[in-house]
Amino acid sequence: MDSNQHPLLINFAKLYFSIKQFYYQLRYPNLTLEPGVLIKGKLTISGNVKVKIGAGTRIRMNVKIYGSGDVTIGRDTLLNGCWIGCVRSIKIGDRCLISDCFLQDSDYHNLEPHLRFAPPGSKTSAPIVIENNVWVGARATIMKGVHISQDSVIGLGSIIRKSVPPGVVVIGNPQQIVKHLYQDADKKVDLSPV
Repeated sequence: MDSNQHPLLINFAKLYFSIKQFYYQLRYPNLTLEPGVLIKGKLTISGNVKVKIGAGTRIRMNVKIYGSGDVTIGRDTLLNGCWIGCVRSIKIGDRCLISDCFLQDSDYHNLEPHLRFAPPGSKTSAPIVIENNVWVGARATIMKGVHISQDSVIGLGSIIRKSVPPGVVVIGNPQQIVKHLYQDADKKVDLSPV
């Protein structure tokens, strides 16, 4: 019998993650965790941001969420060391892979030179929406007002300033679509001998 499947170890792991979930909900009153959220790494929340994390989501490494807006994370999503800065609203769908990247829905300062030290205006922030089954690669940056459609992939180190259609791979700065996943899925692989 594999030691990872031993009933005593399974029950101990369930108890450990339940206690950890209880601890985080006590520590952060604005945090809502649905059943089955596994916090394997560390979760840090600062400011008065409201955070809701869906059932079955896994948090690995050090995930930081800060600001004053609303962050909603869907079910069965993996957060792996990302930073989420939210002044208005950030929504992440179900079954997403969010690597150690940066999501920021605000510039925090006005663009106009004469207003830079004035309180931020309405143009400084805009919601971010990431639909279901999106993979955001390491060191990518998702900026304010971006909508990433389902099944898309954001490549390593990309800077995403504009919305992304469904089922594509986007890379670079400036961002560019390099692959259409739905079209490529329809192509048949030739397995005949050479």
